[in-house]
Amino acid sequence: MTTTVRSGTYLTVLAMLGLTHLLNDLMQSLIPAAYPILKEAYALDFVQIGMITLTFQVAGAMLQPVIGMITDRHPAPYSPVVGMMFTLSGLVCLAFAPSYPVILISVALIGIGSSIFHPEATRMARYAAGGRQGLAQGMFQVGGQAGGALGPVFAALIVVPWGQPSLAWFAVTALLAMALLTWIGSKQRLISAEFAANRAQRTQSGDALRHAPLTIGIGLVVLTLLMFIKNAYSESFRSFYTFYLIEKFDLSIPASQMMLFVFLMAAAVGVLVGGIVGDRIGRYRIIWFSMLGPLPLTLMLPYVDLFWTGVLTIMINLIMASAFASILIYAMDLLPDRIGLIGGLFYGLNFGLGGIAAAGLGVLAESYGVETVYRICSFLPLAGLLAWFLPRIDHEVPT
Repeated sequence: MTTTVRSGTYLTVLAMLGLTHLLNDLMQSLIPAAYPILKEAYALDFVQIGMITLTFQVAGAMLQPVIGMITDRHPAPYSPVVGMMFTLSGLVCLAFAPSYPVILISVALIGIGSSIFHPEATRMARYAAGGRQGLAQGMFQVGGQAGGALGPVFAALIVVPWGQPSLAWFAVTALLAMALLTWIGSKQRLISAEFAANRAQRTQSGDALRHAPLTIGIGLVVLTLLMFIKNAYSESFRSFYTFYLIEKFDLSIPASQMMLFVFLMAAAVGVLVGGIVGDRIGRYRIIWFSMLGPLPLTLMLPYVDLFWTGVLTIMINLIMASAFASILIYAMDLLPDRIGLIGGLFYGLNFGLGGIAAAGLGVLAESYGVETVYRICSFLPLAGLLAWFLPRIDHEVPT
């Protein structure tokens, strides 16, 4: 499929996929961005805040692998549109939630919407990539990361001054995403046919290799553990960074939200750069660097002033975020015929493991304080040494 990277049509599809991912994750990111408001309005403690994240993440995690397996056998190019309908309903419910249980139901609906969106959108990014899988996944993921970063900005500019009901205004975002996803779905048959023809040609020529079950098993287990480590640290910021800044440096809610935006934008840059560099130097090296590289910075973070807190958090997230595209493509190279399953599994892990981490960190924050959480999390990158067990497949599987 050599024409993909040179075709304006396919690059347009990748750009639209990135934009819909931005809109999807923007709506998701309004949940943690609104935590300070919800905490005050409903008198919530940190355990309850962690449970909101857990509910949202688990709802997003459970269905994704199942939907991925189904769409591997029966592609459903318009299924992301259905996912957006769930997200739309959850967002409106959250805007007018009268109680804590309704908040949990609302975030569960948003999580289900994401679980339907990601597997098929990931497949389309794979199909439209040609020989630049890192670039394609980077474009797709940079949209998601940018959307996640914009959530705190919109919370500071709209939700904080106008209150919880203003969340309903973002329904227009879901409607726009549904229109774009309908257009993308109309292009999938042509692009998937070209991708299948290219795969068949590689199989006939002997270029498409199959990996031993043991190699696949070890690779997926290690990648799962690395994903958990990455998400445990990242969730400490998504769920509790604003509280950390408010408690330690006495920042206002809008100022802390803007700091969170800067932190999350660093992730957007990181995933794109990591994907592009991974095409050149290999996924294995990127994973090593992104998992262990932040360690000196995370160890310093709990002990510095506000200025260096901002600098270090940008550098940490820039490096750590560069791993995700490589982890996802590494897994797809292990199981090249299960794109939907891998997309659903690893985006599901991104939700589920992050939710588990947030719940655990919420308990720690309530018992020992938010600053203690950051001191404990500073040692997490040490577990990146698990990357040593990854099977070396970069040189075996063509993209």
